[in-house]
Amino acid sequence: MDNTPISDALALRATASAFDAQRGKLPVPADPHRSPDAVAVARQISELGKLIADLGDEVLFRAAGQDQAPHTARVITSFAAAVEPAGEAASALGAVAHQLAFLNQTESLRDQPDARDAREAAVRVMEDALATADAALRDGANSLHAASATVSPPSVRLQAARSRSTTAVPAMGQLPSGVTTVVASSSDRLARGR
Repeated sequence: MDNTPISDALALRATASAFDAQRGKLPVPADPHRSPDAVAVARQISELGKLIADLGDEVLFRAAGQDQAPHTARVITSFAAAVEPAGEAASALGAVAHQLAFLNQTESLRDQPDARDAREAAVRVMEDALATADAALRDGANSLHAASATVSPPSVRLQAARSRSTTAVPAMGQLPSGVTTVVASSSDRLARGR
């Protein structure tokens, strides 16, 4: 594997897509086709564990490299920072698995008032945990997509457009010659705003 800006940008994008894919697999309590199920949640926790291991491998590969490119530190930082949202999502899904186990254990007691209240609370905890997992995975994907954009070189079309550009943008504070400015007083601005 090489360590070029393009290959690193592609690796960041691929990892961002893995976050998006995990987000797409999250259970949805109100959807009968995607409702939380203990086996699916446990499988997703395992997949997130693999994603965390992959993130660690990406960091290790680049950190151990002898010849680090100028952009490598940003790439390492981006992969390392993505471990946190992946871990947060896995932890939240652990809470979902815990609540699913509780709901399974108390299924026979669901008609008793105390058990009913506890089961309703478990569902709320599960919904909050799923929202946390969703937000964490979204944040991780967005961060990796943004990092990819900063690492990848500008496209050939953009470079060509820049080279053809003849317009120079004046620096802040400089005006073209012959242009004067008039600053309105605050009372003038208030009167015009009414």
